[in-house]
Amino acid sequence: MLRGSFRPQGEIAALRGYLRQRERLLDYAASHIQHMQKALTQMNLQIHHVVSDITGATGMRIIRAFVAGERDPDTLASYRDRRCHASVETVRQALIGNDREEHVFALAQALDDFYQKKVAECDARIEAVLKRLKEAGDKPAGKLPTPRYRITQQPNALGFDIRAALHAILGIDLTQINGLGPYLALKLVSECGTDLSAWPSAKHFTSWLCLAPSNKISGGKVLSARTRRSGNRAAALLRLAATTVGRTDTALGAFYRRLSARVGKAKAVTATARKIAVLFYNVLRYGMNYTDPGASDYEERYRQRVLTNLQRRAKSLGYVLQQADAAPAANGFS
Repeated sequence: MLRGSFRPQGEIAALRGYLRQRERLLDYAASHIQHMQKALTQMNLQIHHVVSDITGATGMRIIRAFVAGERDPDTLASYRDRRCHASVETVRQALIGNDREEHVFALAQALDDFYQKKVAECDARIEAVLKRLKEAGDKPAGKLPTPRYRITQQPNALGFDIRAALHAILGIDLTQINGLGPYLALKLVSECGTDLSAWPSAKHFTSWLCLAPSNKISGGKVLSARTRRSGNRAAALLRLAATTVGRTDTALGAFYRRLSARVGKAKAVTATARKIAVLFYNVLRYGMNYTDPGASDYEERYRQRVLTNLQRRAKSLGYVLQQADAAPAANGFS
């Protein structure tokens, strides 16, 4: 009566629960940021249009001072952080508005960092689960490899080194796969577990993710090959990684751009997500060491593959392909 589903065992299930709760808390906090922006707009304070993030250093200093009772635009503009791109005069002009008691009250209510404290509590629980997984694991961690690309600090990142914690548990570095950052890799592990033996092969794994074609055949004819609709969280994470890697100068990025130009971005995202899923499966289950060959190497191998196919087709038709000579110079009049 019930459809079969995958549920990770033991500590992985707890890790998944804490990470999902953390995502919900971040969504709640994001709605409060929108409430702050609305209250500022109602008072004609356009600071959220001047600074890139009102939850940053400049925005929070100004908003906290405004809620505390400061109304002088010059004084408020002096709280600008030196790293802010907007000038002091631009910030001052954005702080000339009107304050109403009910709007200030709404701003103060939305400013409460209740959810940030809850997120910090989740971070502590997640770190504790990872420590227990490390103690229960039997894989030698070894030395953490040097990251192949610069890992930037994300706005809502966890309060500890995720990459080192995952490496201590798995014995491998999942961030070597292009598109997988530390936080995204942690969420993938929480959704799929550390042992992927539940899927006999990478094809079974991508089919479970609904990233593989679902062929509908009738009378020997393929009626449809579209991928199935799914609410799989791991598949959504892999699609996000595919979108990110499409802007990089890597083999996966070159594959995404070539396919995007031919069949569209939606199908290119799905196909690239499937490739990342296969790499994730092979790295996590078999310990494969992934090395990116680069976009130029991928383009050359694709060119050679197209050329081989053309030569085979020409031979079947009784022709021989021959490389063209250099283009002759254009004729001109002296």
